[in-house]
Amino acid sequence: MIGATRRFLLTGVLALGLMGCAAKGPVGPNGDPTERLSIFTASGEHHFWVEIADTEPKRQRGLMFRPPLEDDRGMLFEWPGEPAREQSFWMRNTPSSLDIIYIDPQGKIVSIAAHATPFSEAPIPSNGPANGVLELRAGRADEIGAKPGDKVVHSYFKP
Repeated sequence: MIGATRRFLLTGVLALGLMGCAAKGPVGPNGDPTERLSIFTASGEHHFWVEIADTEPKRQRGLMFRPPLEDDRGMLFEWPGEPAREQSFWMRNTPSSLDIIYIDPQGKIVSIAAHATPFSEAPIPSNGPANGVLELRAGRADEIGAKPGDKVVHSYFKP
């Protein structure tokens, strides 16, 4: 009887642990957890699993040396505690083209740099203050109809 009770409890603990992991989202290629992010466009709501780049080392590394992103994946760059400012990204050591979406503190898309050139070191400006930057597979922003002014929902942005 004690063995059966232990097996039951162990099974329950494992199931709870797995449910907790599933709620966080799939793991990225580098083993980093992902979080849910949604973009609301004229064509509807579009969901993505994003890795978070919220420290200087993570922001510096970004998606360098990585294979192309899947349709539902991305990376969200955050600057916690810092005000929105003009941002500028480049594609150094990034082998696949990306859409770079600049976002203001309320989650409104400021601008979109579509199909950024792989390996380019040319600066890609936000053309307005932003404190979030979302990178998606090249062409994905156009596929979902994303435009400046559309809403991005994630816990980082304050409505």
